Amino acid sequence: MAVNRVPVLKRCRALGLDPSYLGYSKKSRRSPQRTNKKVSEYGLQLREKQKAKFIYGVLEKPFHNYYEKADRMKGMTGANLMTMLESRLDNVIFRMGFARTRREARQIVGHKFVLVNGKQVKIPSYRVKAGDVVEIKESRKGFQRMKDVVEVTAGRLVPEWIDVDLDTLRGTVKELPSREMIDVPVNEMLIVELYSK
Repeated sequence: MAVNRVPVLKRCRALGLDPSYLGYSKKSRRSPQRTNKKVSEYGLQLREKQKAKFIYGVLEKPFHNYYEKADRMKGMTGANLMTMLESRLDNVIFRMGFARTRREARQIVGHKFVLVNGKQVKIPSYRVKAGDVVEIKESRKGFQRMKDVVEVTAGRLVPEWIDVDLDTLRGTVKELPSREMIDVPVNEMLIVELYSK
């Protein structure tokens, strides 16, 4: 399995991203290098795609597959793409506050901590649907790791499309998010332009 091993803060600096979107509270102490180079239209489109891939932890081929599915769906392709990325199980676990970062959420799912509608799911890219109940397995709720995570993420704002009970480590997806509900700083229209060339 391919893994992105680029240091997070270095990648955030290169993409002009705030690490808080990824769940990191650290800030880079390095000042960004000033360049007077004008970025081309293609460069801007590519940067937006790299940003979306990096935030959600998706590699190139699966990301392209998401785009093709979003293109076949009704409605705006860009909004469909963002909704699909946001409804990944690892992202939902992160949004519910059961993990500090999306990378940690991916690990929690892969280590069989998660139940969706009472069934164990260990695929981070599993897409949740409206009405799905996502919870941490009863046998894992007492783990010190889960207690530490909940302590750290308790103050995090949970999006309006999710209902969460941090005491029982259980949450419900009320509805799939629309683009307005997603607070990710990505201009999805540039991604659509890039792929539609």
